Amino acid sequence: MRLEKCWFCSSTVYPGHGIQYVRNDAKIFRFCRSKCHKNFKMKRNPRKVKWTKAYRRLHGKDMTQDATFEFERKRNRPERYDRNVTENTLKAIKKIDKVRVDREARHHAKRMKGKKVQLQREAVKELEQSIHMIKAPTVLLQDPSLTLPKIKVQVYQQQTEDNRMEE
Repeated sequence: MRLEKCWFCSSTVYPGHGIQYVRNDAKIFRFCRSKCHKNFKMKRNPRKVKWTKAYRRLHGKDMTQDATFEFERKRNRPERYDRNVTENTLKAIKKIDKVRVDREARHHAKRMKGKKVQLQREAVKELEQSIHMIKAPTVLLQDPSLTLPKIKVQVYQQQTEDNRMEE
């Protein structure tokens, strides 16, 4: 069973799925679904369409520059069976997989670094704007502890005192 890659979005095209387009120069374009084929016909650039893997790689959303991906590439020459090589390979696969998972976790943590602060800011803003949906306005007037305290900024207080002294 041969698994091809979609020309537009780089996802896997399974046998019996998708569409193939063959150009006059015998170049074959495989598409996983009609969405990719339509975007190809509209002459869209996959690197500018946000849901493609090309976009994700280009904008640093996916981890692409990693040495562990080299181990998965197929080699054209078949190897002779050697019990020791097979045993070492199976041990190495576990180590490589652990390294890849750790690197992906680090990559994700680096990308999501400022997200927690942003979510907290959005939650506080939402709470300030729609506290009336949680509690009735009459209850808020009776018990001021339910509302968030207003932050007062003293900006020009010193300047006004200086101006009064001059006059």
